[in-house]
Amino acid sequence: MIKKRPCAVVSLLALICMVVSQAVFARNDSTPESDTRAFYTWYILLESQLKYPLLDNNIYTYVEKQTVDALRSDYHQGKLPGDADYFTKVQDFDEKDWANNIALHPTIMLEDVAVVPVTFGSSDRVSILVFLRKQDGNWKIMKVEDTQGYF
Repeated sequence: MIKKRPCAVVSLLALICMVVSQAVFARNDSTPESDTRAFYTWYILLESQLKYPLLDNNIYTYVEKQTVDALRSDYHQGKLPGDADYFTKVQDFDEKDWANNIALHPTIMLEDVAVVPVTFGSSDRVSILVFLRKQDGNWKIMKVEDTQGYF
C-alpha cells in the first residue's frame, strides 16, 4: 500500500497540472497590442544578442507562417525588400533605447485585420504600422509598413 501512494500522488499532481494548463490556455488574453509588444520585446532582445530573429523558429509564434516563409526565401536569395530590416524599417537602432521605449497607439480594426501603430525610441523616434490577423487564438503579424513618404 505504501508503494501505491507515490503513484497516486504523482497521478494527482499530473491531473492538477493538466487542469491548470487547460485553464491557462482557455483564458487567452491575446490582443493585437499585447502580441505586438511581445513580438518586438522578443525581436529587440534577439537583435541585441546579435542573432537574426527571422532565422529563429520562435518567430512563427508571432508572425504568420506565409510571411515568415516568404521573407526567409527572399533572405536566402539575397532579395529582402527595401534597404532596411523588414520588421523595424531601419538599418540600425539603439536596442536599449527601443526596448525601453515601445509606444503602442490605438488599434484600428479593418474587418479581421488589426493595424497597430507603433513608435520606437525616446529621441530619434521611428513609427511603423503593424498589420495582424488572429490565428489559433493569437494575433500574428502579417506585414509591417513604415510611415515614411514614398521617397
